[in-house]
Amino acid sequence: MLNYIFAGIIIISLICAVFTGNGPALAQAVVDGAAESVDLLLTMAGMLALWSGIMEIASRGGFTKVFSRMLAPILKHLFKTADKDSKTLNLISMNVSANLLGLGNAATPLGLGAMKELKRLNHDSERASDDMIIFVVMNTASIQIMPTMVGTLRQTYGSTQPFSILPCVWISSACALAVGLTLAKILKTK
Repeated sequence: MLNYIFAGIIIISLICAVFTGNGPALAQAVVDGAAESVDLLLTMAGMLALWSGIMEIASRGGFTKVFSRMLAPILKHLFKTADKDSKTLNLISMNVSANLLGLGNAATPLGLGAMKELKRLNHDSERASDDMIIFVVMNTASIQIMPTMVGTLRQTYGSTQPFSILPCVWISSACALAVGLTLAKILKTK
């Protein structure tokens, strides 16, 4: 569906550019946008590689196990079936820790692994379990102590204070998480 929407936006833009005489401006915007997207991709790839490496070092050095133990009381309360499976709980805690550091892209592989384990604990059912729903809500809200990717993007585009948004990020993500978890608990499937 989104493909059709984006295709429609592109077609309408082309038609409007031709009829308003802005064809050359549109062509220049396409070229500039392509160059900027490559620069952005390289910046984000570098940050992703750096923080993914740091998460791997933390995992091999045992930091994630320590952090997992610190998060265990909260996560055991939220994830009833994952509580009985340390691998799943470890993947969830690593995903949460990556999200806390604002590393959504680095958290993605951990989140996919955690969801795969949650599905296994759900006996590979086609219907999402309560734990799976709560995990999606947590990832969507993703409380961030340090939104590193956003800060990097803000700095790349000229912000002199890339982390001045911290209070807003903390408040909005905490509110989103609270509302999401409350609704997930109220609307339990089982």
